[in-house]
Amino acid sequence: MSELFDAVDALIASRATLPPPAERKRLRAAHGLTIDEVATALKVRRATVSGWESGKTEPRPPERDAYARLLKQLAALYPAPEEPAALVPATFSAAPAPAEAPTLPAGPTPEAAAITEHENTQTPAAAPVPATAAPAAEARPTPATRTSTSRRPAAKKAAPANTPAGGTDPRFENGPLAVVDVQDGQVLAYCTGGLVLDVPAKSLPALVDWTLKEAKLGAPKLSGPGKDADPLIVLTQAALARYGLPTTLTPEERTAGRIPENHKVIKQLTRAEWQLTKRGFGPWARIYRPATGSERACVQLCIPSWNALDVRHWGAAGQLPPAELARLLGVYASRVITPRGSTAVTGLELMTALHPATRASEPDADGKRHSEHNPGSLGKDPVDCAPCEAPDGHPLLADLPRFHVRTPAERLFEEAYDWARPMTDAECTLRFLVGIDVNMAFAAGANGLTVGTGAPTHVKNPMFDPKLPGSWLVDLSHVDLSRVKVGKDWAELDGDLLPSPFTPKGERPTGPAWYATPTVAYAVELGYEVRPTEAWVRRENARYLDGWYQRLRDAYLATMADLGVEADLAPEDFLTAMAGYKQRDPEMAILASAIKATVKGGLGKLRERPRGEGWRPGQPWRALSRPTWRPDIRAAVISRTRINLHRKIVKHASFTGQYPIAILSDCVVYAAAGPGPLDFLPYREGKPLPGGFKLGVNPGLVKHEGTQSVLWGEEVREKFNAPELNLARYIKDGTVTDTDNGE
Repeated sequence: MSELFDAVDALIASRATLPPPAERKRLRAAHGLTIDEVATALKVRRATVSGWESGKTEPRPPERDAYARLLKQLAALYPAPEEPAALVPATFSAAPAPAEAPTLPAGPTPEAAAITEHENTQTPAAAPVPATAAPAAEARPTPATRTSTSRRPAAKKAAPANTPAGGTDPRFENGPLAVVDVQDGQVLAYCTGGLVLDVPAKSLPALVDWTLKEAKLGAPKLSGPGKDADPLIVLTQAALARYGLPTTLTPEERTAGRIPENHKVIKQLTRAEWQLTKRGFGPWARIYRPATGSERACVQLCIPSWNALDVRHWGAAGQLPPAELARLLGVYASRVITPRGSTAVTGLELMTALHPATRASEPDADGKRHSEHNPGSLGKDPVDCAPCEAPDGHPLLADLPRFHVRTPAERLFEEAYDWARPMTDAECTLRFLVGIDVNMAFAAGANGLTVGTGAPTHVKNPMFDPKLPGSWLVDLSHVDLSRVKVGKDWAELDGDLLPSPFTPKGERPTGPAWYATPTVAYAVELGYEVRPTEAWVRRENARYLDGWYQRLRDAYLATMADLGVEADLAPEDFLTAMAGYKQRDPEMAILASAIKATVKGGLGKLRERPRGEGWRPGQPWRALSRPTWRPDIRAAVISRTRINLHRKIVKHASFTGQYPIAILSDCVVYAAAGPGPLDFLPYREGKPLPGGFKLGVNPGLVKHEGTQSVLWGEEVREKFNAPELNLARYIKDGTVTDTDNGE
């Protein structure tokens, strides 16, 4: 009889009632449990619990009974708060879901996105929208009362998972930002943590005043001597119309990157004694009054419909409902920094926020403190680069003849790889071409790198010092890749199948050229003597980018963990977790993309080029006035990233006899007998080759980029009559257009 009772109990448990997904998240969070802890207790994967909480999947027996039991006990401890009748109506009216977006064509090539030198925030408003459709809006939470901006409505319990709560600093208790929208004639501010505020402001100047005086938005500084983050207000199209702004920009305004200075809203701001920065009122506008003492009065605006959230980096973020957009940007703000412009601008601002130019001095004889240089920062004044580090058109090169083409002995040219070679007969007998991609390659290149913080010093016939950042004029043409040191031993390799580590195109140098310190240090590591004839060195130096790398690394790893890709997975489990990870939570996938773009864009801004404005060669451009315009730092990071990749390639070749057939930035393609990375990476009992490629999500480790057949590769090269066409450019999905010549 007991067996029958057990069978009946099991049958009832198989239909155990579970609360809605949002309530499951609330109960877990209320008890301070992490998804990992729940997954461990129920003996399931982390992604499984995440799926239950998002409503994408439902638990099945026997886990369903245990999960229902857990939630029942938590519900007894943490009953759902009753919604105040004065604030919450009996029912919620759901906003209509946005229409499905059209498909986005293939994005830019990896090397184009690798280290861009331009902000690229102003692209045509007619740019295609990514394929990821914005999710339907949840039931609209009721705003707090008009007389109070500090109360959180009971509807907060329906906030999405992974949404950061308001700041602990009472000045910023409502979080770093708000998305302002108009619903049924009401102006509402959607904040992080599910909070919705009623906005009484009738004009844009009034909105700025409200933001600074009542909204309690912003974020505390990231560094002791730094500054608090200004509040960010995101304006939807409905909010733009309410405050008299165009919902989209005209072609002329898109080209200019701003609305005209005689616009009525700008006149309103001027009458209210608000000012705009030099870039004017564009997709990312800063509205401020001059600081009085240590008090700042500045509000940052973000206007998605003006393409503030570039689809290449933010995907369909601009199409999200207000609450979802607040959640996405809020997580970015909590893990990285409050957005202050494009991902490139934000990446550069993060460097400064972590290393402010000045700090308060020790008290003087009168007990007063003064502003002084903050050690390890770039300072508050720009420094000139060395002539070899200056890009074409720089004022330092104004005396060069017109149309002069500088040789490698005249300029520093440290760029990412774009190299390929014909396949050997043996490689053509294999079936597959497998691409692997280095995670956050340029972030990993910045980790632990000593860079100059001051002005360069010119030296003749210097002794090379691998610890001294700078640019060195040296002849490396004698380095023979057929015989190199790998660790402490010499290795015999097929040098014709390896790219040179000293040039982006992989060609062997033919004479003296300028190189950054990591490149010259690698020649010494390979076992060869170097004798520089000239150098520009920076004796003031520091590991300036360490904190920047660590914050972006932590942000990336936390986001990938939210997507079910943990940092300590076995190789097979990692490849499985990476398969389709973007579909598990499209918003977190957008966040991962934005974090990676912050790395690449921030480094690119270190050598920002002229952006129109009537510039002519030989004249200074706006970016040169920034202390963060440092082409030497960008060159050092790229140099180290390229060298890190070449070191792994050499180690792999010396151990396996396998050589890459194509490299594009941080993507490497090998010919293999099987379709996956484990078919050619030399793992033994789950352990990788020391010093070689290792599968994993951490920066510097590799993931599977794509697989195509060897026959496909030969057909593509034959089609373009290019035996050295870089197949790494197309390995991800195999798509090659008729207009693509491989350049």
